[in-house]
Amino acid sequence: MSAASVRPGERAAAGRGDLSPPLRLPLLALGFASLLLGVWAGLVRLGWAFPLPRADLLLLHGPLMASGFFGTVIGLERAVAAGRRPAYLGPAATALGAVLLVAGAPAPVGIGAMALGSGVLALTTAGVWRRQRTLFNATLLAGALCWLTGNVLWLTGEAVAGVVPWWAAFLVLTIAGERLELSRLLPPAPAAQRLFGAGLLLFLALLVLGAWIPETAARLQALVLLALTAWLVRYDIARRTVRQAGLTRYIAVALLSAYGWLAVSALLGLLPPGMAGGSLRDAVLHTLFLGFVFSMVFGHAPVILPAVTRFAVDYHPVFYLHLLLLHASLALRVAADLGGWTGTVRLAGLLNGLALLLFMANTIAGVRRGRRRRRA
Repeated sequence: MSAASVRPGERAAAGRGDLSPPLRLPLLALGFASLLLGVWAGLVRLGWAFPLPRADLLLLHGPLMASGFFGTVIGLERAVAAGRRPAYLGPAATALGAVLLVAGAPAPVGIGAMALGSGVLALTTAGVWRRQRTLFNATLLAGALCWLTGNVLWLTGEAVAGVVPWWAAFLVLTIAGERLELSRLLPPAPAAQRLFGAGLLLFLALLVLGAWIPETAARLQALVLLALTAWLVRYDIARRTVRQAGLTRYIAVALLSAYGWLAVSALLGLLPPGMAGGSLRDAVLHTLFLGFVFSMVFGHAPVILPAVTRFAVDYHPVFYLHLLLLHASLALRVAADLGGWTGTVRLAGLLNGLALLLFMANTIAGVRRGRRRRRA
């Protein structure tokens, strides 16, 4: 989810056997369709009486968001960076898997397609790592392997609740790897890089140990995640670019606020379940997926969308509205989760969904402004 994914060495290859931007649009559209359906199913889970074609779609809230949307969009971004048509099999497979699951196909068929897509992403990322063995590429590869592991576990019968930590690790490590790549402009000292690498290995080891000692591993993993968050904030160039103006500052604000939510998610993960009056799990997951990941999406979208579609996104300060609505509604949701205020959780969830819709509307408006400016 970073423009850094389109690497200089790979840009040279782009165009030779690449997929043209118009042919990428259906994959992007299917990814966003998964997002909308995932949000819809999530609101029904919260108690909103919205119609659903089938009751079992409630179970697809997490898969549609993690694999149907994020998996497809990240896979598409990585395929554009690679500039080779076989890489597009990844996002095509995950998008197809989402369509099959929503359409009511046998679960192994849809899940198998998503597992195939994650496997293609892992192979694509491994190829990049073999050519350039850097810490950020190793982090990206670890993230892709986490997603593949989660999907394989899901395919072999693991419940979605047991797979979510692997999906979460996929997103956290993907974002961390891409932010690490940008840190090459102000490279951390070798000792700092070794410290990050040690934290990464410990994070992955605890993820595996979670199968045997889930509660202890989750607490320790929250501590490691908190330390990694502090490391990323310390070395992210957003700390410098936030002093600039316009789009550059907006991106930096979105990124730094994302790190804030990641820290909150880690801190909440340290609480024993009995200390929360409501659903602590809901708070932990949504501060990570909504607060951290979607703040990153909001910040990177004006840069990534043109790279993938060739549609320029014209920045406007109105972009801060969907960012502020996301933060305010998520803060309300966390307070309601911890306080056990079920009705407020439901309202906050609706506002979360409206923030995502406002983001999409503002982005489309930015594309229209960009087209008008290009014609002018």
